[in-house]
Amino acid sequence: MDDTESKPQVTVKYDWYQTEANVVITILAKNVVKDKTRIAFDPQTVSVQLTLPDDNEHVRKLNLAHIVDPAQCSYVVSAAKVEVKLKKVDGIRWASLESTGEETLKQIPQGATSVTSGPPSYPTSKPGRDWSAIEREIREQEAKEKPVGEEALNKLFQDIYGKGDDNVKKAMNKSYMESGGTVLSTNWTEIAKERVEVKPPDGMEFKKWDA
Repeated sequence: MDDTESKPQVTVKYDWYQTEANVVITILAKNVVKDKTRIAFDPQTVSVQLTLPDDNEHVRKLNLAHIVDPAQCSYVVSAAKVEVKLKKVDGIRWASLESTGEETLKQIPQGATSVTSGPPSYPTSKPGRDWSAIEREIREQEAKEKPVGEEALNKLFQDIYGKGDDNVKKAMNKSYMESGGTVLSTNWTEIAKERVEVKPPDGMEFKKWDA
């Protein structure tokens, strides 16, 4: 049997929600190849190109209902999804994600809606959709994807830095910079005393680069 035929086809689904300032598109596709993900922004289009784990390529062009600011648009690739964030040019409520040719600009009254960290309560892509349940499901999927190796170590350092007080952060910054990335300490009392020396791994020798 052909290897390509034995691989299950990866399903790609799109959902979206909006706040007063942004439109967020969630592309539900697991384990897309991050290095081969290409998403390009224009004022009224988003071009999506994904390489899926079954080696197939997913390509889609979205003709947006309203204008966005490409310079302030971005996307993030995770194990469970690709999240695309679009910056609205005008404070208007989108009745649909893509253009239907009959859009009307319904201005959002100032202060009528508040920008929140999660999906808003007003209608978005599909009426009646339980966005809380969708967001909860995505977070559960991401939690199951535990980082390993160097990625896990970097995440540990990020967690320590994020939760540490000013002294912890100063110690980590000073020790890392002065040691050329070979020492990382959280003890400011010890690190503040003197310059941190370079400590290369066992069996290796540190040499300065002569320009």
